[in-house]
Amino acid sequence: MPNAKLKHYLHLHFLVLIAGFTAILGELITIGALELVWYRMAIAGILMFVYIKIVRINIKISKKTFLQFSAAGVIIALHWITFFEAINQANVSIALAMFSSGAFFASFIEPLFFKRRILGYEIIFGIIVVFGVVLITSSEMGYVNGIILGLFSALFSTLFAVINGRFIEKHNATVISFYEFISGVLFLTVFILLSGKTFNAEFFTLSNSDWMYLFILASICTAYAFIGSVDVMRYISPFTVILSYNLEPLYGIAIALFLFPETEKMSPQFYIGAILVLITVLFDAVFKNYKIRKGKLKV
Repeated sequence: MPNAKLKHYLHLHFLVLIAGFTAILGELITIGALELVWYRMAIAGILMFVYIKIVRINIKISKKTFLQFSAAGVIIALHWITFFEAINQANVSIALAMFSSGAFFASFIEPLFFKRRILGYEIIFGIIVVFGVVLITSSEMGYVNGIILGLFSALFSTLFAVINGRFIEKHNATVISFYEFISGVLFLTVFILLSGKTFNAEFFTLSNSDWMYLFILASICTAYAFIGSVDVMRYISPFTVILSYNLEPLYGIAIALFLFPETEKMSPQFYIGAILVLITVLFDAVFKNYKIRKGKLKV
């Protein structure tokens, strides 16, 4: 039914909007990036465990599989830490613009993991993305620390996505996510303790607004968004889902400009570079879909 199809498309773009809103919450939450990610993964892990119990999913895995999921959990934790710290060091627009460069990293990381050759157009698109990033960087040198952190965030995000692409072939997506969240919390707990900090009363004393934003981040923007994105793939092609999620930076930057016009207004050169990166990412997805349909590229 057309109405049913429209409902799933609207749900998909709502999920993309939620993903873009994650950066807004990072701006609103006042605690440090390390603490923020600890809370995010801990709360999301608990909520995911409740969901697993409700739907009765079997979460038994081997020790080897647990170690693999744990490595991915550390990578996603590093992605979130560098992403939110990029917001702290610069702003939402910079962090999201740099996040768009993940497609450039994927062009070189995917062939290594999936043992395929690097495609010619991927190299061309990669060069264009680098040019877009150079435009952004040269126009916003005051945010150089945020730009570097944003690029590392994009790299960690790409690594995580590629590794998860291998996991999903053999394991339940919810189980993968649950163990990654728990492993991330354990990693961050050890890191926090080794850095000389303690989990005292001060660590757990947050403002009411921070608690509210953290719960929204962990529940709606993490647990619900993940489950929703898996569910929507039952009704919409993976290509359409991936293509739509490439609009996340665009949605996020638009929301940031509306909510924080004084701190988010950037130079014209920044927007030229950001649009160049976003358009390149979209074209990359279109070309890949064309190759897959023609049987010239395996997924």
